Amino acid sequence: MAEESKNMNSMTVNDESDESFMKLALAEARKALDKDEVPVGCVIVLDSSVIGRAFNQRETLRDPTAHAEMIAITQAAEAMEAWRLEGTTMYVTLEPCVMCAGAIVLARIRRVVYGAADPKAGAFGSVFDIPGSGKLNHKPEARGGVLAEECGLLLKDFFSRMRK
Repeated sequence: MAEESKNMNSMTVNDESDESFMKLALAEARKALDKDEVPVGCVIVLDSSVIGRAFNQRETLRDPTAHAEMIAITQAAEAMEAWRLEGTTMYVTLEPCVMCAGAIVLARIRRVVYGAADPKAGAFGSVFDIPGSGKLNHKPEARGGVLAEECGLLLKDFFSRMRK
């Protein structure tokens, strides 16, 4: 019984910290929105400290790889002075695509927490399941749906505005 209570308390703390860090990712997504970029934001955390933060910059940089996750991974690698980002957690407002999922696996990110699912390009279970394929040497833990409504609404509003 004490063990169950201990697990329940740690889940609550984890849920609270997941939401707290997702709010930081949402702040990054809003920066993208201000620059007419698809509003996706990402933060990478190690031991409760943010070591990478970014937003989509494909239009600004004219670079198809300038997704929030890719930029944040580069920053985190610089901060850790290593390409292996073991022990880190990535918070991203949209389920990572195939490119980003591959980079997450290669960087050995321990855990990925995302907001909105991506039914068109998601690679953490929506369209593909890159980390769950069982064929790769690293499988990050994943949790989706954290502040999903807020993350999804930001994207819906952006695309609605772009269509007008």
